[in-house]
Amino acid sequence: MAAHIPPGWPTGVHPPGTSDFEATAVAWLLDVVPPDYRLHGVLRRHPTALAAMARHHTAACVEGARQGYRTARTELAEALPPHAVDAVLAAYRTEGRRLAATARAVVLVERAMRGELPAPER
Repeated sequence: MAAHIPPGWPTGVHPPGTSDFEATAVAWLLDVVPPDYRLHGVLRRHPTALAAMARHHTAACVEGARQGYRTARTELAEALPPHAVDAVLAAYRTEGRRLAATARAVVLVERAMRGELPAPER
């Protein structure tokens, strides 16, 4: 059976069902979460737990970026000139897209770790 890589699959993570899938998934997930997560051996021993924690972390990052975007004008209006506030909003849009894509990729990896492999596209 050929390995299927679903849309949005993270670069560098081998496809589900291949021999290096888990090792590459763990390495990628550890890059997604804060560095201190590496101190907890349980997360390396139980990659599904790491994936769940990464899912929660990335979801919180997405929500934080959304909240920051919603409030940037009122929070920064007195401290920054209008063009700088616009630039901050542009940064939130760019980073928000990146964060959302990472959060979706984490969900894909977690599902693969749980054996919930997506069906190949036809």
